[in-house]
Amino acid sequence: MGRLTTHVLDTANGRPAAGVRVALYRGEDHNRVVAAATTNADGRCDEPILEGEDFAPGTYELIFHVGDYYRDAGRQGPEPAFLDVVVIRFGIADAHEHYHVPLLVSPFGYTTYRGS
Repeated sequence: MGRLTTHVLDTANGRPAAGVRVALYRGEDHNRVVAAATTNADGRCDEPILEGEDFAPGTYELIFHVGDYYRDAGRQGPEPAFLDVVVIRFGIADAHEHYHVPLLVSPFGYTTYRGS
């Protein structure tokens, strides 16, 4: 079976982003929380966000609470934060593959891609 993983890198400070809250939503209305986790010292979740029978084709949203991360680290700029919550909407087509969705983030920008 496939799985979904993620990690967060703090590009402004050149290190993994530890302590970022991550939530996963599924479905067209994206109002059903499927999973939640917090990144570890390596900026990764300790286990896949989604795997096994729950890992199914469809549309998903990963929600990253980066504003809280920068506030907690004392690195947040003026309020309200330019980036507070980063939402990445993506699709899973094949439930047998590994989908890795990393987030590279700073207080003023982010990027993502499908990793391996």
